[in-house]
Parts: sequence; structure tokens; C-alpha cells
Amino acid sequence: MSRAFVKEDTDIPERSRRTRSASGLPPGALNYMTASGERRFRKRLAELGGNAADHSAEIARLEGILASVSVIETLAVWPESVALGAKVTVRADDGQLETWRIVGVDELEFGDGAVSWISPLGKALLGAEVGERVRVAGENRSLTIVKVEYGDPGD
Repeated sequence: MSRAFVKEDTDIPERSRRTRSASGLPPGALNYMTASGERRFRKRLAELGGNAADHSAEIARLEGILASVSVIETLAVWPESVALGAKVTVRADDGQLETWRIVGVDELEFGDGAVSWISPLGKALLGAEVGERVRVAGENRSLTIVKVEYGDPGD
């Protein structure tokens, strides 16, 4: 294929000599985050504000994250469909139940059963509906969506 038909934005940074963002996303990729995640980062930043000299590196990191995000309000427009911010319960092939919350890449540091929207699992779940079976890229198993919930996980 001719290079004329290859989009530069899809080239991996290692090949295009561009650097990845602090979040690990390729250049040009939007850094989506839930409104809850943004509130948690702003709260952490406010807590560090009084000790700016002692925490200048962490403050700069948090400010960089907040400057790079596109905040997505979690709205249960289609309450049976998985979107960013959804808490999803799935049943694996072996009958085990697993629960995940779909979040932005930076929100993973908050833990609590979080999975990034850009991960193979996150990509498989996004857009799926209750009762639907999905396959996770690179894994030899399928998951059935049992329940989709929306709501703030707490700050």
C-alpha cells in the first residue's frame, strides 16, 4: 500500500518518532475520563495545594492529567448498554461472575474494579447490551453481560 493512504495519527509512536502522552495513549488520541474521575483528581489536587513545595511533581502530574482529559458525563441513556462509567457484571464461560467499571486510562489508579475503555476487555464490553455475549481480544473465553448499572462510585 502506498504511504499516501496511511494516516499518520495511526502510526505507533515508536515508528513515527513521536512520544506517547503521560497517560500512555498514542498521540492524537482523546483522553476520556468520567466526571467522577475528574472530581477525584481535582479533590486530590486541592488536598496537595497547601504543600505545593513538597508535592510539586505530583501537582504537575495531576494538572497535566486534568489538562489532557475529555470528560464524559455518564448518562444512562440506554441503561441496558455499556458506556464509559458503567459498572458491568458479566458471567464467564465457567459460570463465575465478574464486575468491572469502565473508566478512562488515568482513573485506573483509583482501582475499585476499574478497567480502561481502551483495554481489550473494555473494548469488548463497550456498546454491549444485557444478555449479549462478547469475546475479549487475545483471550480464549467469552463473557455474557448480566447487568449494567450507572451511578457515581463515590469520591
